[in-house]
Amino acid sequence: MRGLEVIVAILVVFLALLLLLSRSVVMEYQAGLLYRNGRFRRQLSPGQHWLFRPTDAVTTVDLRPRLVSVTGQEVVTADGVSFKLSLACRFRVARPEVAVNQVEDYQQALYQVLQLSLREIVSGSNGEDLLRGRREIGERLMVQAAKPAEEFGLELQAVNLKDITFPGDLKKIYSQVVLAQKEGQAALERARGETAALRSLANAAHLVNGNPALMQLRLLQQVAASSGNTIILGVPSTSNPIPITTKETRASEPPTLPTPPENID
Repeated sequence: MRGLEVIVAILVVFLALLLLLSRSVVMEYQAGLLYRNGRFRRQLSPGQHWLFRPTDAVTTVDLRPRLVSVTGQEVVTADGVSFKLSLACRFRVARPEVAVNQVEDYQQALYQVLQLSLREIVSGSNGEDLLRGRREIGERLMVQAAKPAEEFGLELQAVNLKDITFPGDLKKIYSQVVLAQKEGQAALERARGETAALRSLANAAHLVNGNPALMQLRLLQQVAASSGNTIILGVPSTSNPIPITTKETRASEPPTLPTPPENID
């Protein structure tokens, strides 16, 4: 009878422990925040933890990098031009206890910080500076938003200006400006090519003027390179005839006999 009572007591204690204790597992990519009676106690490392159910609670925070997009922000530059901008930001939770305890929604808070920083930076820049320095705008956003994000327990890893959208009329104007610039560059390249060609012709004329035989040599090169074409050569009457030997003329000519050596007495 006494043994039965012991067994019942053990079962009661075991059931009480099951009701009072709970098991919590923190994954490798997470951080666990232990709360006791509603107050933060400490951060739990990855692994298995036993909690006292009536007083303890655990909140897990994902520590992996995340992406947040700030899209469709209409911003007016310093010269009065309106643009629609989009941002892409990569961040991670660096201090989980701050991100959870100090801010209601740290991702939404970061969104607001990026939005305000973008408006402040763009409003002090010109439209041309914005188009030419997209990377610089991202770097300035990174620097300006890093400190407020750190106060939320976050670490900014990258901020990039993703899209720039023009209004309809402004898009047409910028297209015309770019087209005019390209046409000017093409005209400049054509002028450079013509200048180089004229310079080459002037050099060639100077060489021919000093050495008239160069023209005849050039004509002979053209004859040698041509095949199956009829070429008429104008040769001055005062010059000696230019012998032109082909395969047919060489075949019809009689072979030339070697000259016998002279007898030396």
